[in-house]
Amino acid sequence: MQITSSIEKYRCNIFRVTEDDATDPSGFHIKRSIIRHPGSAVVMPVDDRQRVLLVRQFRLPANCYLWEIPAGKIDDGENAFEAAQRELGEETGLVARVWKELVSYYPSPGFVEEKMTLFLATDLTQGQAHNMDDERIDCRWFTPEEIETGIKSGEIQDGKTIIGYLLWDRLSLPGR
Repeated sequence: MQITSSIEKYRCNIFRVTEDDATDPSGFHIKRSIIRHPGSAVVMPVDDRQRVLLVRQFRLPANCYLWEIPAGKIDDGENAFEAAQRELGEETGLVARVWKELVSYYPSPGFVEEKMTLFLATDLTQGQAHNMDDERIDCRWFTPEEIETGIKSGEIQDGKTIIGYLLWDRLSLPGR
């Protein structure tokens, strides 16, 4: 595909929206509104007791509180790993000595450019969390059984958390 035009319609500190026209080599034409996002780092913190730390915060688009693994936007000048380290510390106060990149994926590629990179973080030590001004975050350790029950019951509805847990559990990754 070759983009033939791209017009920015909106910009904020998290993303921007463009209206794009594109044509492929066969002449097929497509027009889309696209949310342009620099990507996110996602962290699955697992302690030495095989528990996963989830954070709970109110998510305005979902209009409810959600339990989820820590995550955040990759800032200018950062790569996904640096963002993962920063987000883990900001949201939970944890520092991990062992990191493993699990997967990168597009959570909603029909209209969102964002790519999420998921990391497993182990060998954890506790420090002080530094939440952003617009965040009110609660943290809680969950056993694998509690996470599975939460997924089945709908208490845990966050996609990145479900993906992270299932990868960790099914692939028998460190800590599991």
